[in-house]
Amino acid sequence: MPVEVLDDGRKRISAPLSDDDVRALEIGDVVLVSGTVYAARDAAHKRMVEMLDRGEELPFDIRGQIVYYVGPTPERPGNVTGSAGPTTASRMDKWTPRLLELGLKGIMGKGGRGPAIRAELEKHTAVYMAALGGGGALSALTVRGQEIIAFEDLQTEAIRRMELEDFPVWVVNDCRGRDFYAETIKPWRKNDLLPGALRVPTDQWAGENGGG
Repeated sequence: MPVEVLDDGRKRISAPLSDDDVRALEIGDVVLVSGTVYAARDAAHKRMVEMLDRGEELPFDIRGQIVYYVGPTPERPGNVTGSAGPTTASRMDKWTPRLLELGLKGIMGKGGRGPAIRAELEKHTAVYMAALGGGGALSALTVRGQEIIAFEDLQTEAIRRMELEDFPVWVVNDCRGRDFYAETIKPWRKNDLLPGALRVPTDQWAGENGGG
């Protein structure tokens, strides 16, 4: 489904995503994710890359898909899932490039991504979106179904196919190499009050200091 722009400016997406879909997402966009995503955390990512190293196929066709960095807690009777909040995205950095090479288009997690991963997102036309940290119970309300499809022995970290309805995220790193967290602080960043190691480029600071 192409990216749907809602009346309030939010965008609704569902996998599989095309390159054009990804290009329609820019940093700062509030996005509602519906349909199928695949839940996988550290241990599952490690196993998937090990499978690739052995020449084996992954448990699901990753082309155009969205992966959510989550390990849901066990559900209570009558509930679809337990808490389903995101885990820290940078923990997956060492495995992310291999999956992007295979066509992964969307990633959801918590926190930011470093320069290396931002470059990979740009190279492979993919997008990283952040979910609300600490809001696992609220996130669970958007989960309409889930099933374990691989690595059941990993329990909460098994790979799951999850069905979502308007799961809210925002675009942190788009396919143009931009970073929402870095750009939003520029107007207020006071580099002259910070040690050199903590300074970041801003338009004003760059002009006064020969670039940045």
